[in-house]
Amino acid sequence: MMDVIIVDDEPAARRTLRECCAREPDLHIVGEYGEGRSALEAICARPPHLLFLDIQIDSMDGVALARALDPETLPLIVFVTAYHHYALEAFEVSAVDYLLKPFDDERFRKTLARVRRRREAESGADRSTALTSVLAQIERSARALSECRPRILAESGSRMHMLDVALVELVEADRNYVKLTIGRETFHARSTLQQAEKSLQSQPLLRISRSCLVNMNHVREISRTPRGDFILVLVGGTTVTSSEGYRDPVRQHLERLKLNPVGREPDDYGSA
Repeated sequence: MMDVIIVDDEPAARRTLRECCAREPDLHIVGEYGEGRSALEAICARPPHLLFLDIQIDSMDGVALARALDPETLPLIVFVTAYHHYALEAFEVSAVDYLLKPFDDERFRKTLARVRRRREAESGADRSTALTSVLAQIERSARALSECRPRILAESGSRMHMLDVALVELVEADRNYVKLTIGRETFHARSTLQQAEKSLQSQPLLRISRSCLVNMNHVREISRTPRGDFILVLVGGTTVTSSEGYRDPVRQHLERLKLNPVGREPDDYGSA
């Protein structure tokens, strides 16, 4: 029997993994987490045999979480990602496994078969060496992506425009479209918010609600409402407010951007 922990910030993705695991008689889920810090605490307190880990999670990315794990109790890791650019060829030739979203039952079973073979064949040192190699390649891929300046096609009025994604301040879902804001101008593209997020993945996007992504490179000012939600003012003058369901992830993201006095733990954002 293998104890399993699932770490993914998308509830639908966690549900899919949970259902796949439930169909396997030798898997026992002992934890399920939507953000990295609490997941890391749980893994350190009770290391599982198998960890399904999203590469991109809001409060602490999967690479940082994997690096923080104790090599002596390192679980078998299956990285989960929706982004094909993350050095997937590195996984194919290494002892570390991955699942590319969306995946089906057959792909899950093939990955699990490989995990079972690895559990029998490899040592902890082998596992740690393979993980170190893959993490380095993931980080190189992420750096290369951040250095490029992709462009996307969007519509304004009756004309199509080529937009530099680095200039996009805000992405909002609008029925079957997304609305892209650059300064005082808005553009539309027939796309889902998730698809738009992939197209703009070279930018530091922060999801502040189910229907809104903010490019943090363009945030000029931040304040809070009386109920605790965050108000973000963008350089182009647009103002957006986070939803209650995203209050904690937004706060945690902003905490990582603060400069804290030496010897002092971070406070809640906006507290005295």
